[in-house]
Amino acid sequence: MTSYRIALNFEDGVTRFVDCGANEKVLDAAFRSRINLPMDCSDGVCGTCKCQAESGAYDLGDDYIEDALTADEAGQGLVLTCQMVPRSDCVITVPVPSTACKTGTAQFDAQVAGVVPFSDAAYELELDVAQDAPAFLPGQYVNIAVPGSGQHRAYSFSSAPGERRMRFLIKHVPGGLMSTWLQGAASGQPLQLTGPLGSFYLRPVTRPLLLLAGGTGLAPFLSMLEVLARQGVAQPVHMIYGVTRDQDLVLVHRLQDYALRIPGFTFTTCVADPQTTHERQGYVTNHMPAQALHGGNVDVYLCGPPPMVEAVRQHFHAEGIAPVSFHYEKFTPNQPAAA
Repeated sequence: MTSYRIALNFEDGVTRFVDCGANEKVLDAAFRSRINLPMDCSDGVCGTCKCQAESGAYDLGDDYIEDALTADEAGQGLVLTCQMVPRSDCVITVPVPSTACKTGTAQFDAQVAGVVPFSDAAYELELDVAQDAPAFLPGQYVNIAVPGSGQHRAYSFSSAPGERRMRFLIKHVPGGLMSTWLQGAASGQPLQLTGPLGSFYLRPVTRPLLLLAGGTGLAPFLSMLEVLARQGVAQPVHMIYGVTRDQDLVLVHRLQDYALRIPGFTFTTCVADPQTTHERQGYVTNHMPAQALHGGNVDVYLCGPPPMVEAVRQHFHAEGIAPVSFHYEKFTPNQPAAA
C-alpha cells in the first residue's frame, strides 16, 4: 500500500514525521500517530486546521467552504489538514508549538562508530543508529547528551537523511564539554539524541542557491549537498566557505566531490586571518560575486557564528540586495566545562 512521509514542522522548532496513506487525510494520519493537530470541525468549515504546505503534491478536494480557505490562500500554499490528501512526500508548517498538539521531540539511541580529529579545529563524529531512527530534513540538528554530564549540545547533521550512519562536524573548543569527551570517546559507546529540530532546512529548489558557511557551519550544507547530488538540481548552486584560520578549512575534498557530482555546483573558500597563506584572504562578504546573487533572484542559506550572520545581513542591506528568500542559523560555540 502506497504511503507518503509527511514532515510536520511546529513553530517551536520541533519536527515530527508521520506516514500518510495514499487516500488518507493528513489530519487523520497525524491523529493516528498521536499528534493532535489544531482542529475543530474536521469538515472544511472552520479553518482551524489551516497550515502552510512548504513542499509536495496534494489534493484539497472541493468539500471545504471559501470562509475556511480562500482561493488566494490556497494559491499561496495554505492547506486545511482535514481535507489535504498527499500525492507525494510533503513538508507542512504548523503555526502552533508542538506541546499544543500533545507531542514533542523524539529520543533515540546511537553508538559511536568513530571520531576523526582535524588538528585543533574540529572533530567529525560518526554514529551508528538503529533502523527505526527518526527522519530529518537536510539542515536540521539534534541535541546530543554528553555522557556523565547531565547536559547536551546541539549539532547539525552533516550526513543525509535515511543513512544508518549519521555524521556531525563539531568545532573543537579547548576545555569544552563535548570536545573533552570526544578526546576519549570509544567505539561502541552509547549516546542519546533528541530531535530532529530547527527551521533551517533545504526547501524545494526553484531558483539559484547561494550557500554561505562559516567554520563548522559547513555541516548542514554537507547534508543538503548530498540530497541535491542524489535528487538532481536544475538550478546553479554556489557556496562560499569562510573560516578564521587556515587549519579551520576542513572537508574541502567533499566539496570537490560534490562539484563533480552536482552539475552547476561551484564553491570558493576564504580565510579571515591576515597572515593566511590561502589564496583568498577576508570574509565571505569580500568574496561574494555579483553573478552568484542573480540580481536578487536567489535563495540564500547561511549558517555561521552570530557576527558572520549580522555581517552578511548588513552587507545585503548596504548593497541593496534583497534575496527572494534568506534562511539563516546562528550558532555559538559552547563554553568550556567547569573544572
